[in-house]
Amino acid sequence: MTTESTDLAQERLRRWRLVLGGDAADGTGCALAGQDAAMDGALTALYGRGDKDKGQAGKDRSAGLGASAPSVARWLGDIRTYFPSSVVQVMQRDAIDRLGLSTLLLEPEMLEAVEADVHLVGTLLSLNKVMPETTKETARAVVRKVVEDLEKRLATRTRATLTGALDRSARINRPRHHDIDWNRTIAANLKHYLPEHRTIVPERLIGYGRASQSVKKEVVLCIDQSGSMAASVVYASVFGAVLASMRSINTRLVVFDTAVVDLTDQLDDPVDVLFGTQLGGGTDINRALAYCQSQITRPTETVVVLISDLYEGGIRNEMLKRVAAMKASGVQFVTLLALSDEGAPAYDREHAAALAALGAPAFACTPDLFPEVMAAAIEKRPLPIPDTA
Repeated sequence: MTTESTDLAQERLRRWRLVLGGDAADGTGCALAGQDAAMDGALTALYGRGDKDKGQAGKDRSAGLGASAPSVARWLGDIRTYFPSSVVQVMQRDAIDRLGLSTLLLEPEMLEAVEADVHLVGTLLSLNKVMPETTKETARAVVRKVVEDLEKRLATRTRATLTGALDRSARINRPRHHDIDWNRTIAANLKHYLPEHRTIVPERLIGYGRASQSVKKEVVLCIDQSGSMAASVVYASVFGAVLASMRSINTRLVVFDTAVVDLTDQLDDPVDVLFGTQLGGGTDINRALAYCQSQITRPTETVVVLISDLYEGGIRNEMLKRVAAMKASGVQFVTLLALSDEGAPAYDREHAAALAALGAPAFACTPDLFPEVMAAAIEKRPLPIPDTA
C-alpha cells in the first residue's frame, strides 16, 4: 500500500472515529490527540457516546456539558473554535433542545458567547416575558444583529422586485406623451413597421401613470405567533419593515394567537416588532382575519398574506367564509405555511385543502422566494408555488 493510500485510510478512520464517538465496539481502533481530541470532547458533551451512554427514558447523557453558565460558555467557545458557523448554529440549537439550556440564555454572559441566528432569536423571543432587565439590552443587541444581517440580504432584491411589479401593475394604454414607455410601445407595434419610411406606426401606446395618479397598494401581513412559527415571525417582521419603507405600499402588520395585536406603528424598527410579539399560546385565525378584514378599504388594491400552520382554535367555518368574502371582493389572498428556509412545518392539511378550494393555495415559502410571491400577488398573476408545496 502506498503512503498516499495509507494516509487516506487513516483519514477515513479518523473521521469515522469522530462520528461514532469512540466506544470500544466502534471498530476503528483509532486514537485521537490534540485538536481532534478537543473536537471529540465538544461533540461528546452534547451528543454523548451512543446507546451505551443513554440514561433514563432513553435520553442521551450530556457527558460533560453541565447546566451551568461557566461550563456552557466554555463549550460555546470550543465549538466556535473547531467548527464553521453553520455547524455551530446547529449544535447550539441541539444543545437548547436536548439539554434544556434555554434558561441559561437569560444570562448576558451566555448571550455574548452564542452564534446569533434566526432560531436563537426565536428562542429569545419565547423567553421575553421571563427575561430579567439585566439581560434585555444584550438580547436586543443579539436580535438587532440578526435583523440587520437579514435586511442586508433581503432588502435590495425585495425593493427592486416589488418596484417592478408596482410599475407593471400601474401601466396604462392611453399615456400622455412624457409617460410613454417607448421600449414596450415599439415592441408592441413592430408589426406596423413601414420599411419605405423606416418607421413604426404606434397604433397602441403603452406607458405608466404619473406618480400622482398611481394607486397605492395595500399589504396586510397577518402572522401566527404560535411557538412553531418562530422563524416565520422573524422573517415576516423584517419583510414588513422593508415593505413599509416603500412609499408605493401601505403596509399593515398584525400578529395573533388567541388575541390580535396590530404592530403597524412599530414597523420602522423590526426589533421593536419582534419584542412586541408573544411566541406560544393558542391560535384564533378567524379572529385575526376578522380584524384584517375590518381594515380593508380598497379590496381590489389589497394583498392579504396569512402566515400560519393553520391549526385553528377558533371557528373554522367562519374563517373560511371570511377568506371567501375577501377574495370575492377583489382581495388577493396568499397563505404561507411558513416563511423560512426549512420547508413546510406540520400543518392542518384539511384547512389547507379547504383554502386551496377557495383559490388560496397554502404553501411554504423561502425568504428568497417571498419577493416573487408578493410581486405576483400585486400584479394579480398566478403565484410561483414551489413544487414541494
